[in-house]
This record gives sequence, C-alpha cells and structure tokens, in this order.
Amino acid sequence: MMEYKGYVGEVKFDDEARILHGEVIGIRDVVTFEGESVAEIDRAFRESVDDYLDFCRQRGEDPDRPCSGKFVVRVSPDLHRRLSMQASAEHKSLNTVVEQCLARQVCEESSATMTTSRQTRRCPVRARKRRTTKQTGRRRK
Repeated sequence: MMEYKGYVGEVKFDDEARILHGEVIGIRDVVTFEGESVAEIDRAFRESVDDYLDFCRQRGEDPDRPCSGKFVVRVSPDLHRRLSMQASAEHKSLNTVVEQCLARQVCEESSATMTTSRQTRRCPVRARKRRTTKQTGRRRK
C-alpha cells in the first residue's frame, strides 16, 4: 500500500505484461497508474493523484475523499439500546463508545499479524479523544 495526500494506492504485479499496476482504492472514481520499477510506480502514483485532483478542479467538481470518518451502521434495536446505556453510564457520546469498540476490535484482529517472534507492535488504530467544555457540557471535535 502507498499513501499520498490522503489517497491510498494498491499495487499488483502483472506477470504477463511484466509491469507493476496500481489503483487508488477507497474512492468511487477510477484512478490507475503503472510502472516498471518501485521508483516508477511511486512517481506514477503521485502523478495520478495530482492529475486526478487537477482534473476535478478544472471541472469544478469535488474529488472523492477516502474515509471521511462518517458511515452508517445498522444494528439491532437491542444492541443500540445496550450501547446507548453504556455510553450514558460512561458519560460518553454514543459515537465515542462505538468508535472505541471498533478500534478495539480492529486491534484485536490485527494483533496476530502484528506479532513478530521477538515483540508485539502497538496497534496503530486509536479512538480519538474528545474534550468536553466545562461551561456548556457539549463535546468539541
């Protein structure tokens, strides 16, 4: 995986053509790139992202942005109630509780792949900390 300006590129090797081929993932638009070496594929990826952003700007369109941090999750009414009760008991928002649960789940699932023979690396996924203002009691981002 490669990352540039918030966009992620996935690269595969085409054995028939003997070339590296990549695609920007996590967006609806199709943005591809290719190269014959690591240096070429890296340069092509960056150029493709820049070209995509320029193309959108010229057309007056907003480019797709990967992973905005917002998505809809459908759960059973019982789970929704239990999560709401937990959030209330912990004096947290429902979003904070769900975010922490998801982060914990991702860390647990990835821990097996992150374990080496000598050490276990820390999980890179962390739930964001939110501060609460004292005057209003409202949460700030």
